[in-house]
Amino acid sequence: MDKRTKQVDAPGRFMPPPTPYHVDGELRQKLRWLNLYRILFTSILLGSTLFIHFSRLNDDVNLSLIILYGVISSLFLLSCLYAVFLPRIARQDLFSYLQITIDSVVVTLILLVTGSFESVFSFLYLVIIIYTSIILYRRGSLIIATLCSGLYLLLVVWEYLQWFHPLASVNLLTASDYQWHFVVYRVVITIIACFAVAILSSHLAEQARRTRKELKVMGDRVRRVEKMAAVGEMGAGLAHEIKNPLASITGSIQLLREEIPFDSGRDKLMQIILREADRLSALVGNFLLFAKPPSGKSIPIELDNAIPETIRLIEQDQRFRDTVTIQQSGHTGLWVDMDPDHFRQILWNLLLNAVEAINGAGRVDIHLASFKNGHVTIRVSDDGCGISEEQMPSIFDPFYTSKPHGTGLGLSIVHSIIESYEGWLEVDSQPGFGTHFTMKIKRIQPPPLT
Repeated sequence: MDKRTKQVDAPGRFMPPPTPYHVDGELRQKLRWLNLYRILFTSILLGSTLFIHFSRLNDDVNLSLIILYGVISSLFLLSCLYAVFLPRIARQDLFSYLQITIDSVVVTLILLVTGSFESVFSFLYLVIIIYTSIILYRRGSLIIATLCSGLYLLLVVWEYLQWFHPLASVNLLTASDYQWHFVVYRVVITIIACFAVAILSSHLAEQARRTRKELKVMGDRVRRVEKMAAVGEMGAGLAHEIKNPLASITGSIQLLREEIPFDSGRDKLMQIILREADRLSALVGNFLLFAKPPSGKSIPIELDNAIPETIRLIEQDQRFRDTVTIQQSGHTGLWVDMDPDHFRQILWNLLLNAVEAINGAGRVDIHLASFKNGHVTIRVSDDGCGISEEQMPSIFDPFYTSKPHGTGLGLSIVHSIIESYEGWLEVDSQPGFGTHFTMKIKRIQPPPLT
């Protein structure tokens, strides 16, 4: 194995950067729902404040009610501003942090005017942490849990040191009226609750996100298989009907070339007919391979030996010899049960697709890994042009190609052969950063030595 195909233990290097969250429509939709719930909460808070206000008609309006009205008005105003600026904000993730930080400060103000240390509304911190975990997942929820814990600690310490008095009522006990160890206990419990809720809720949110992603991948796979099965069933019969008359045409032309007197003009036309007939026959053969892959003869294949053979074939192509570097990495000693010709055809098409996506110098990485449930993953990654979102739904369709001289059957054949072995093929791409094709196939144990 030469230096361009040396095997390394490090995983593949060509991982495109994660798609920026600010372009993710899912986050924007979550922020819309958050704004709606914020308006609903503010409306309930307004109703409660009005009830308290009108139940005290004989009393003067105290400072706590004035602050509450100010908080409510500010929340309504902010909600309107959020709704207006949300479609125009580029960094949705930073905008999320800004909104949730303001919500945390608002909850602190609500505690301040409803009894501070004695307030029953400290649970609102937990509500903020829960919806943060849904929007920003673990990292965001831990950051906000830290912020809420700090705000609550600051509020209680200031009250215990009598730097201010709770605004709700002079009859309420303050933190300074309790023993210091009870105050510490209450603060510690609240902080522990904040971080516990952050960890648990973010775990559930990430689990739900993974489940949605897996369901989407499975749904796309089922739809793709159903569509390709329908196209293959219809096309298989059509391809057979084309091959028979095509063979008759080819045979007739060959007989005519042998029997009629030689004429350079006629012979040139017959050569064109034969050449195009051969091209059409090869195309029909490839389509039949996609529609009904032959069963083949499955034997145990050691990937460490089978992959370098195909790499060497790709490297013989003059177009890529001096510009594209191919590396194999990952786990060793992995075996699969496949027909060798099928495996070579799968890997050849994936590698050819990868090197053709690279404009100029670049790299292709083949990474092997042992997957859960007794499967092997073979990931072919390139740092080429990538695949756009518009092209992605069609890349496995027969005869779909973005290449000027391609037939559009390579990936269709790969997908069909892999499915015949009860495996599956996944693709992940980002324009400008490259593409990953990941094949997952059943793993077998190494055969016993004879």
